[in-house]
Amino acid sequence: MQLVLLSGLSGAGKTTARFALEDAGYFTVDNLPPPLIPALVERLEAAGVKRAAIVVDVRTARWIGELEAVLAGLKQRAGVVGIFLEARPEVLLRRYNLTRRVHPLGTGGLTRELARERATLAPVRLLADFVLDTSELAPRELKSRILELLGAGRKFLLRLVSFGFKWGVPQDVDLVLDARGFPNPYYLPELKERPGLDPEVQAYVFQGEEDRYQAMLTLVGFAAEAAEREGRKGYTAAVGCTGGFHRSVALAVRLAEDLASRFEVEVFHRDLEKP
Repeated sequence: MQLVLLSGLSGAGKTTARFALEDAGYFTVDNLPPPLIPALVERLEAAGVKRAAIVVDVRTARWIGELEAVLAGLKQRAGVVGIFLEARPEVLLRRYNLTRRVHPLGTGGLTRELARERATLAPVRLLADFVLDTSELAPRELKSRILELLGAGRKFLLRLVSFGFKWGVPQDVDLVLDARGFPNPYYLPELKERPGLDPEVQAYVFQGEEDRYQAMLTLVGFAAEAAEREGRKGYTAAVGCTGGFHRSVALAVRLAEDLASRFEVEVFHRDLEKP
């Protein structure tokens, strides 16, 4: 049986993700205390259920310390994928102000309760195979991302993200690489307006920088292999340049091409469309 453990911060999109899983044929259970998960899985397997998703969030805080042992036992009998959803504090505040809901931890001040929740769920975040920042995702995009992460037959996914440091470093990544030392096409009039997807831009970025690139390729490959050996279902490496338009895009594309024979690879250019 494929079992998805879905967790995350209040307001980060767990309900949207749960509905997406239900629509995809998953048997879903919300707010189940971790000690009860093994018994539920046993009953579901006996009933012939092939795909299930369980939501564990801050409402079950008193049992979160038991979650790691529960997961260790489950992985011996089922394919377990952990997904943790989060968002920036200001985004969570805005979403709560729109819905006017009360935070699960009470009414002691929303900012303080969100900070308490983030700290409480930190151990759960560490156990997740995928950490997804939903700050910039619309509900439809979140549903698509969840289903992409759980693609049929997928064993391990290497995700490469290009970004611009001027727009902020992605929070839902395992490794951050700095491409700002590579030649910058921004200063060539004929290349300035052409993205890192352009072959001539790529040739300029890598001219004379093969050793630097090979070192980056080796680092990403070793890091992803280590994550796969640990039993994780995915690993995310982010490559940043100043604006996320030239160098980081070119590097992410070439890394994906060179690592495609070793991993299933997904590329996402976060800031390519920004001004």
